Amino acid sequence: MKILGAHMSIAGGVDLAVGRGADVGCDAIQIFTKSSNQWKAKPLAPEEVLRFKTGLVERKIAPAVAHDCYLINMASPDDALYEKSIASFGEELDRCEILGVPYLVTHPGSHVGSGEEAGIARIAGALDRLLRDRPGQRVKVLLETTAGQGSSVGHKFEHLRAILDRLVSPERVGVCIDTCHVFAAGYDLRTEKGYHEVMTSFDRIVGLDRVRAFHLNDCKKDLGCRVDRHEQIGAGYLGADAFKWLMNDSRFDDVPMILETPKGADCAEDRVNLALLRSLVDGQASPRRPKKAAR
Repeated sequence: MKILGAHMSIAGGVDLAVGRGADVGCDAIQIFTKSSNQWKAKPLAPEEVLRFKTGLVERKIAPAVAHDCYLINMASPDDALYEKSIASFGEELDRCEILGVPYLVTHPGSHVGSGEEAGIARIAGALDRLLRDRPGQRVKVLLETTAGQGSSVGHKFEHLRAILDRLVSPERVGVCIDTCHVFAAGYDLRTEKGYHEVMTSFDRIVGLDRVRAFHLNDCKKDLGCRVDRHEQIGAGYLGADAFKWLMNDSRFDDVPMILETPKGADCAEDRVNLALLRSLVDGQASPRRPKKAAR
């Protein structure tokens, strides 16, 4: 059975994300441990941490996954930004450890013109420093596949392999596959044949055992667009069938799959997307969103 969830707001406190997730039918949730667009972070209060951990148990939500701040760029050639990014990511690792969150997802970063090889070396060097300084920490870093927008690293499976190969402790690092991003990067998941070819390629280059989380997002743009624009499940260029292959792939039954689709204040779209994904399991009726006009 698939572990499905969505990214939930931490407005008012990280503990409140648990109830928000439970209310829309999440098995798992993803959160920011701090503001996604600020370097500074308010310390986690012990009572907030306790409410968060207790809420996960009481609402039967597991696991909680975290995503790092959008300002972080551990591939940057700029030394000041690089050091600031390492310090900020280290703080987020520590916050995950305090909260008992097992995975911290990060976009590998952007090389900003220095080249892919240089960016990969910077990322690996940053992770080595961060993990070396936290020898007893249980949190795993998950490198997220990217769409290839700008000078981002991670839109080729080979980028992820190259980072892992440079690490002193690669066992402490896994991968989060984002369906929108890999499609935008040129990996076609729309047919059953295409899906299996992509997964076979990933397994050969990186290893499916490295996959510890998925981000489930349809794509607003077509295959290979290299634009990071999420759409509701079944309402974009991927289409609902692309998710059917994943929902029926037993290799990922224990891997959390998190929605990052657009939503309003009441999170109604999360309910719709979660119901649609669950309906795609073989043997169940499959509701479909209304088809878009010809594009």
